[in-house]
Amino acid sequence: MDRLVTMGQLAPGDFVDAQLRATQAAILEQEIAGIDVVTGGEMHRRTHNRHSPPNAMLNFFWQKIPSFQGETKPKPITPHDPNVFHPAAICRGPIADTVDLGLVEEFDLVSSYARRPVKVTMTGPHLLAAVAYDEYYQDTPRMMADFGKLLHQNFKRLAEAGCKHIQIDEPYFTASSDEEVGAAVEVINTVIEGLPTDVHVSVHICQGNYAVGPDYDGQIGHRYFDTGRYKADLVCRIECDAFLIEHDMTHHYEGLLGDRQLAVGAIDVQSPNVETGEQVADRIRAYSWLPPEQTLITSTCGFNHLPRHIAFGKMKAMVEAKAILSRR
Repeated sequence: MDRLVTMGQLAPGDFVDAQLRATQAAILEQEIAGIDVVTGGEMHRRTHNRHSPPNAMLNFFWQKIPSFQGETKPKPITPHDPNVFHPAAICRGPIADTVDLGLVEEFDLVSSYARRPVKVTMTGPHLLAAVAYDEYYQDTPRMMADFGKLLHQNFKRLAEAGCKHIQIDEPYFTASSDEEVGAAVEVINTVIEGLPTDVHVSVHICQGNYAVGPDYDGQIGHRYFDTGRYKADLVCRIECDAFLIEHDMTHHYEGLLGDRQLAVGAIDVQSPNVETGEQVADRIRAYSWLPPEQTLITSTCGFNHLPRHIAFGKMKAMVEAKAILSRR
């Protein structure tokens, strides 16, 4: 459908309507599967499937900020494959903290259909800054700091609208330097500072589980930011309520987690096979040091490149695993 819009054979409004219907379907299937906290699937953020989901994480928000509007330039983003690039926006001016990123509108829309608690996800200040071309700040930490002020204001409005679950997505930590990630951690703490205590803030740290290749559709790719030091020691300085991670990264958090929760990504989005509930439970049992009250079950990343019936089956397996673990 995205291609048909590009070729002028489908009206943009028809595509927007399709995105809304896909959002409704995603909410319904999460609830049928038994997921406790649901999202809208970020469907409305997606354009140009060759570069989604990064477009949904980056360009959707860059385009709302006046200093990033205009043309983009290709930017390589992974040493795994020189052909993987992102159409990166160019920052030509200061980032104002008054910009509405549309998070409240998203929360209200999803909440109008959902019968379960709703979580809103937002790209973190590090990824927003690290992938952009910087012609104004000439300094990534300074740009991150202004992104932090912008996110803080939007999160305050989100909390005031009644949202109790907020997730920050930061997939680029492993590929970045300790110094840059340390600066990002400080900014993230300013982003969430002062939010109501009943707002559950989680941070998703992953290595980029997007499908790659000439076209994202129907392909399974490697974790293409999985290079460099895994910085759990720095991540755990973030003063949030939970971290969402790939299950094979869980061991990095032993002795560092404190009283935070760990959402173990025991569903593998790199596999086209549907796990059983017992398989998912076994992946969590492998970490006996992790107390049940600090354990959440999630997927390694998003289901965007998986067929719909596979994604639904994987969600059901998550719920089955919760039931299995709750009995023991």
